[in-house]
Amino acid sequence: MRGGEIMTVELEISGMTCAACARHVAEALREAGADEVAVDWRSGRARVEPDGAQASELGRALDGTKYQVVRVLESDRRGPGSDGDYEYDLAIVGSGGGAFAAAIAARRRDLRVVMVERGVVGGTCVNTGCIPSKALLAAAESRHHAIAHNFPGVPTTAGSADMAQLVDSKDELVTGLRHSKYIDLADEYGFEIVEGNARFVDGPALDVNGRRLEAAQYLVATGAQAAIPDLPGLAEAGYLTSTTAMELRELPQSLIVIGGGYVAMEQAQLFAHLGTTVTMLVRSVLARGEEPEISEAIRDAFVDEGIDVREGVVPDAVWRDGRHVVVSTAGQEIVADHVLVATGRRPSTDNLGLSEVGVGVRMDGAIVVDDDLSTSNPRIWAAGDVTGHPQFVYVAAKHGALVVENAFDGAGRRIEYGALPRITFTNPTIASAGITEAQAQARGMDVSSRTLDLQHVPRALVSRATRGLVKVVADSETGRIVGVHIVGDGAGDVILAGSLAIQAGMTVEQLAAGWNPYLTLGEGLYLAAQSFSRDPSKLSCCAA
Repeated sequence: MRGGEIMTVELEISGMTCAACARHVAEALREAGADEVAVDWRSGRARVEPDGAQASELGRALDGTKYQVVRVLESDRRGPGSDGDYEYDLAIVGSGGGAFAAAIAARRRDLRVVMVERGVVGGTCVNTGCIPSKALLAAAESRHHAIAHNFPGVPTTAGSADMAQLVDSKDELVTGLRHSKYIDLADEYGFEIVEGNARFVDGPALDVNGRRLEAAQYLVATGAQAAIPDLPGLAEAGYLTSTTAMELRELPQSLIVIGGGYVAMEQAQLFAHLGTTVTMLVRSVLARGEEPEISEAIRDAFVDEGIDVREGVVPDAVWRDGRHVVVSTAGQEIVADHVLVATGRRPSTDNLGLSEVGVGVRMDGAIVVDDDLSTSNPRIWAAGDVTGHPQFVYVAAKHGALVVENAFDGAGRRIEYGALPRITFTNPTIASAGITEAQAQARGMDVSSRTLDLQHVPRALVSRATRGLVKVVADSETGRIVGVHIVGDGAGDVILAGSLAIQAGMTVEQLAAGWNPYLTLGEGLYLAAQSFSRDPSKLSCCAA
């Protein structure tokens, strides 16, 4: 301590290859007299407060080990809040994909990072979204395939589903991934996770259950939560969300799903494939944001599976009748064991104190950000679902890394969504990249399109999975591809090729002249491109 300032020493250390190495190095430095030791094995750096130890003593602290102090650098750091210097370089509110991407990017720059989480570490994706829903969807689809009898000569059967065992298996997977991909990584990269409710206060600073955290820059990455409609009687009757539905220990005999977006469709088909009788109440049409051909195809698939899809329907009241719930719509009453509300998700910005530090928030709760993800407060940034940008974990992850570059390097980087892939894990799967034909026309673009039925794709024929289509949208003048839209078994794996074609500015002619891997669904994309100039029904195998 000199003149009220904290003396810090930074060491450049060779030989570290893992988190265990960092722990051994930290222990040796403490034994040599260092205090407040922070070791990052990835950057090969350690930051310590000598606490009376000489720099030379620290330089010899690793003698006789496989590690070596390469350089010792002294630096003065003022205490928190004095003349623009802070306890941390980056403070993050939230602990999901965007938060961890930012924390890792910051630690690779040897920045001091703290993360605040009020609930369970890991955010929506690993805890209540992507991982648990896709795990249960895969299980349900396995049962569905056993019932479907797609192949003559291969009889199959399926018994009733054990919901409790499915949920236990799902929870085990979630717990493992939460630790390996989140909690353990915080230790590996060397940043602190603080449990508690974070609220911005003057400074700006964060108040976390009475503890004041100050940082040079802040990132809000608190995600989104289920948006519940103002429907008379809904709260009193009780309802499920996608989160609570995946915790049920008993499979319901009947279920009403309110909504027609990707969460509603996945949850409806999940329970239908497990044996539940499902009714969907959809305000407009299923998959409203997709091409109309895809909306029609997925509706037909659902109806053929026995799901009662009612489009253009708006519920007007809900009440409970004994152990059942009743939903009223246009004079009709629908009765089921449960009602699941899946009418979208809204950004989680309640009680963050954003207005107190001058951060603008929209009516829907989304933080107002510029294209570089900066907010109206120059030291506060936002990433992921909380921005109102596309709600995908891979978007949040890109946001988090981009914020670090913009906040600490002044990079001014922006996210381009023109080739963004999006997948709905129904059966058949919906996968799209780029814009729809209607969206292109709304932008004043002159486009043309071709739609290829999967009946023309050999992979679909041999797999007995011909329900679906591929649609390619291209600029009429240049032939440049601006949209790829697929519904079919395996569409999610094909859409990367469509996204890359859009990103690379490929034309339909270039795509049609490229390599075509036979007996894959990817051939459908190739054939759709060829259909701009040829009739695919008149082609032999391998599209020759």
